[in-house]
Amino acid sequence: MLFQRTLLSLSLAAFSVSGVSVNAAHIRRSPVPAPGLAPASIPVPASAPVVARQAAAPPAPPPPPPAKCTKGKKLKRKAWHTLSNKEKKDYINAELCLLAKPATLGLPFTTNRFEELQSIHQIPASITHGVGAFLPYHRLHMHAHEKALREECGYKGAQPRYWDEPRDAGHFSQSDVLDPVTGFGGNGTGPPGPGTGTMGCIQDGPFANVVDHLGPGYRQGTPHCIYRFVNDTVSRMSGQAYVDECMAKTTYLDFWPCVESAPHVGGHGGVGGKMLDPIASPGDPTFYLHHTWLDKIFWDWQALDLPARFSDISGRNLPLPPGSPPPAGNGLPLFLPELGKFPPLDSLVPPADSPLPHGDPGNTTTLTHILDMMGVIPSATIADVMDIGGPLLCYEYV
Repeated sequence: MLFQRTLLSLSLAAFSVSGVSVNAAHIRRSPVPAPGLAPASIPVPASAPVVARQAAAPPAPPPPPPAKCTKGKKLKRKAWHTLSNKEKKDYINAELCLLAKPATLGLPFTTNRFEELQSIHQIPASITHGVGAFLPYHRLHMHAHEKALREECGYKGAQPRYWDEPRDAGHFSQSDVLDPVTGFGGNGTGPPGPGTGTMGCIQDGPFANVVDHLGPGYRQGTPHCIYRFVNDTVSRMSGQAYVDECMAKTTYLDFWPCVESAPHVGGHGGVGGKMLDPIASPGDPTFYLHHTWLDKIFWDWQALDLPARFSDISGRNLPLPPGSPPPAGNGLPLFLPELGKFPPLDSLVPPADSPLPHGDPGNTTTLTHILDMMGVIPSATIADVMDIGGPLLCYEYV
């Protein structure tokens, strides 16, 4: 029992490093997977490189924003389950297009445009999780993905269609998002993936043969499949009760840790596998549906008190050190996957020369905080992304 508690503490520390706050007093272990599921371990060769990188220089100021956003120009983001089969196919084909386009930015070990979008999440993960910039950063990241789909792959719809996760909470395994024909493929059941010994490779759907070169964690350069360990118990944290708890918060300082705890963990842990990797999780394309849903929650909360919440931003700029007590997040019970299904703990420790935050006068997140997109799209400030109907973003949820 002591050994199990020690492993649990290490896992929680790893999630603290990557920004996922967990209240250990409320953790309930999910049940052992049914017979026939892939083994839980995700071994990676000891030689898998962790690439050192220099701390990023302050990004250049963003260019002037585009023309004013009007009602007719706003992109309409819809829930995945409301789309026609043709709309779903168009979105997936655009995602496959990004996977087929060669990388252009020289980001470490990236081979295609899809991995470049993954890389801009992996490299700065230590300053975009567990911090006040968590929600604004991911809002701009979703926008970057949207622009790539539309401008490079001819996609006509709005970026990531979002996963209406409360609808599927407690039964992700039955979600149409994971349908092998009209969705993103199902659970991981396959043999070891190329190069890593990873178990749980997805075997059906349009992404079954994808090879990713980023992860686990901050590691780079070890090819592996998209792997999943779908966990219906953990997916309960995407339920409406968890959303409602966060929506009741009256300040951003209380709101963002609530969202980053559950329902954030509900989507990542409910899909499991690559999605449970808090650093390299954009290697699974369901990441974009999950975080677009979280952005919808952010916007729904902002819309409760406008215009005041266009400027309500706070929080620290650097995550708490490992072992620190987690900030107040959710009062409801949290559910974690089996310990063996987390990425290797040493892969979750940020490199010593990881990027540092820029644009604030101290360790408090402000509207002038710079969200670095590393060349995928122009960087922006938090102020630029606080209004989804503003000139930079110009979209709405319907």
